[in-house]
Amino acid sequence: MLSLADDWIWDSWVVDDGTTFHLYFLRAPRALGDPSRRHLHAQIGHATSTDLWEWTDHGVVLGPTSGSWDDLALWSGSVARGDDGVWRMYYTAINTRGHELKDQQIGLAESTDLYDWTKVGNTPAVTVDPRFYRTLDGDPAASETWRDPFVYRDPDGEWRMLITARSAGGRRNDDGVLAAARSSNMRRWEVLAPVTTAGTGFGQIEVAQIRTIGNQPVLVFTCHPDEQIEGRRRQWGDYCTWSVLGPSSTGLWDIAAAQPFVAEPKLFAAPLVQGRHGQWVLLGFRNQEPEGIDSFDLVDPIPVQVRDGALAARPV
Repeated sequence: MLSLADDWIWDSWVVDDGTTFHLYFLRAPRALGDPSRRHLHAQIGHATSTDLWEWTDHGVVLGPTSGSWDDLALWSGSVARGDDGVWRMYYTAINTRGHELKDQQIGLAESTDLYDWTKVGNTPAVTVDPRFYRTLDGDPAASETWRDPFVYRDPDGEWRMLITARSAGGRRNDDGVLAAARSSNMRRWEVLAPVTTAGTGFGQIEVAQIRTIGNQPVLVFTCHPDEQIEGRRRQWGDYCTWSVLGPSSTGLWDIAAAQPFVAEPKLFAAPLVQGRHGQWVLLGFRNQEPEGIDSFDLVDPIPVQVRDGALAARPV
């Protein structure tokens, strides 16, 4: 478990360098008083562990840059290592242009050691394509939902990115899609059509990730019950973490077939991580903010397995 006396912890992502697990997470001062204010004050923290249980906090490693396009707060992302040995972090940022939370952009930072990070360029790394995805009304240069980049390598060696987005013209709480992009060098990205379809009962497909367990590709994502249509909530109940199996890591995903992770209904922004001995676990935090409960801490690892078409808790 990771808990900080002075800071809230929420969304997180993990990278394994072969010896140490590096956790990157959103943090904001508890002194703000109201947890809903954390989104405008978020920075990216860093902690390390050798076992996913005990963590050492290394403070803030990336924050907003004054006067730049990412000058307000930084949000969730992912880390991948290129063929040149450089680690690259893709992160979400918001700025002070006047849209507050509703102007989400994606940036890039690089590191050689996973501790010290340098931002790349003075513009966003991947911008929304209005042919496929919703932009802010009256401001086509901004996207209401364009965040949580997850970068991975496909079986052909090409780099792929998943992005939380909304379909152009979709119905609210039913318009969530996963945007896609591809790159050969991790610097220049081509935005593609979504790898999911709208109309599946999810308004936001957040912090998505693709992992392969055995030979089975698995897509894991978060969607708060308030961002789901009533029909889906009546069918399943109120759950935050969802998963679905797919035929490949690059093809279309049948989000309509997604199932909830029933063992932890409040588990939110849950990285799926493979431990040292091959076992898979979920991390994340329990999102109890709507109930007025301060639970902004990283939970202990939850062992999981693939069962009946989705992720389920594994007996220990």
